[in-house]
Amino acid sequence: MTATLPEAAREMLDATEFANLATILPSGQPQLSVVWIEREGDEVLVSTTRGRRKTLNLEADPRATVLVYPRANPYSYVEIRGTATLTEEGGRELIDRLAQAYLGVDRYPMDDGTDNVRVVVRITPEKVVLRA
Repeated sequence: MTATLPEAAREMLDATEFANLATILPSGQPQLSVVWIEREGDEVLVSTTRGRRKTLNLEADPRATVLVYPRANPYSYVEIRGTATLTEEGGRELIDRLAQAYLGVDRYPMDDGTDNVRVVVRITPEKVVLRA
C-alpha cells in the first residue's frame, strides 16, 4: 500500500539535505549509505551505479528505508520505508540534477572518463514516520 508524504516531509526532502539509505545485505544485516536525494511526487529518487553494494542489495531485495534529518534541527526527521525499483533510464540526468543541487555544478564530475552505468533508484513509500 502506497503512502502519501505529508507537506512537512516534502519540505525536508526538498531541502537538499543528505540522506541515509538503508538496504539489506545478503546476510540479512542492514547496509547504510549516505546519498543525495530528489523527490518526485511522493517518491524518493537516489542515483547510484550498477554493481555497487546498494544496487546489488536492492536487486536481491527491493525493501529500502530513507532517513533525512535537517542539519539545522537533527531532532526532527522523516523516515520513508518502501520498495525500490531500479532503472538505467534517466540515470545520467538524475546525477547531473543532484550535482547541481548539492555541488552547484552542471555535470557530476566523478563519472567522467569512467564506464560507470548510472542507475535511478525510485523508492515508493509504504510507511512514513515524521518528527517535525
